Amino acid sequence: MNASTIEAHRSGGRMVMAWSVWLLAVTFVYYFSIQTGYAIVNSRIQKDLGLSVSQVGLIAAGYTWVFAVCQLISGPLLDRLGARLVLIPAMILVTGGVFVFANARSFEELLLSQVLLAMGACTGFVGAGYVGGRWFGMAKFSFMFGLVQFAAALFSAFSQNLLSVALSAFEWPTLFNCVGALGIILVLASALYLRDPEPVARSSGQDFGRFLSSIGRSLLTVMRIRHVWLAAAFGGLSFGVMLGLGVVWGPKLVMARGADAGTANLATSFLWLGLAGGCFVAPWISDFFRRRKVPILIGLCIQIASLGMLLYSTPAGIGVDFLLCFIFGFGNSAHMLAFSTAADVVEPEYIGTSAALVNGAMFMLGGVMISRPGLRIGVAIEDGMSPGSLDMVQFAGRPLILGICAAFVAALIMRETYPGRVAPSARNPID
Repeated sequence: MNASTIEAHRSGGRMVMAWSVWLLAVTFVYYFSIQTGYAIVNSRIQKDLGLSVSQVGLIAAGYTWVFAVCQLISGPLLDRLGARLVLIPAMILVTGGVFVFANARSFEELLLSQVLLAMGACTGFVGAGYVGGRWFGMAKFSFMFGLVQFAAALFSAFSQNLLSVALSAFEWPTLFNCVGALGIILVLASALYLRDPEPVARSSGQDFGRFLSSIGRSLLTVMRIRHVWLAAAFGGLSFGVMLGLGVVWGPKLVMARGADAGTANLATSFLWLGLAGGCFVAPWISDFFRRRKVPILIGLCIQIASLGMLLYSTPAGIGVDFLLCFIFGFGNSAHMLAFSTAADVVEPEYIGTSAALVNGAMFMLGGVMISRPGLRIGVAIEDGMSPGSLDMVQFAGRPLILGICAAFVAALIMRETYPGRVAPSARNPID
């Protein structure tokens, strides 16, 4: 066997390992589908445990807020410790959270489950993107991140439909105990096969205090860049509305437009299917036209139009609602370019930190978008609106359409950052 053949075997073996590790990391993102599955099961939980509508919204929002706070350190931890030392403990935390959720019998226990889920799952999405960048090269960072979101959205869409079917045969505690058992299998597989392509360089003799200080310095370096905040703002507002619809309010909106519960759940899954399809298209369009800003603005316009029609147009049949949900999700894929445009303006060693900051903003604002409609429902009931009516849903959904409009304004004042279209001296501006 000559040298070139040996090198080809090595390269092929490395590629197999790269995809294997990436698949393990992306499988961890399936835990995100547990949270989006909450849109399906929350009505049963509310009935079984005697929760109020506001408590149902606060449980979902609690997850996103804890997720957002923990998210801030997930990127720096990955940069310093590597995927193996971060993702495996995170998988253990999430698996524990699933079991607590499955066996919860009170509002407080459900909140605890969300804390555990969020503390572990905060590393999932950014971790899968980090693995793609480390194993496949940073030149494919945007594409691999889009592929991760495609997988996450697809998991969310199918998990909702699968949960709808499974809940007709099993009680929700039994079902989620089974999901927890699958988590144990994932932890064991990751312990055996999850690796970094090269050992992560760590400072010898660095104590815990200095380690935390280095994380803080990375965050401060990225936080000083105004463009990162604009990217986080438009991305967070856009994806926050997606979470608000996909986790809690989408089924309620479609039911108010005349659908039954099962059909409304199916319609909500089209939000995630649209997002999955768009995550292939948005990065490709951005790279093909060498633009970030224009594809972002087009995607936000699509969201404003489709959500406006869902909220305010006269119902024209469930097929139209399915289509509008898909179109909204497709347009929402523009939020993925928030990661790309933020990465454009930081040095390579801070890309993980910028991604974590943007993703954290998405879930922090997502918590607001999930909780606000529930709070407005309470106001609407006090004002005499009929529960479940289209008028009430329109009143409760107003923050969602305003959120997308605010995202458009943030994106409109952003500058173009596609590599090669800005001067090197402008790569890392403070203002």
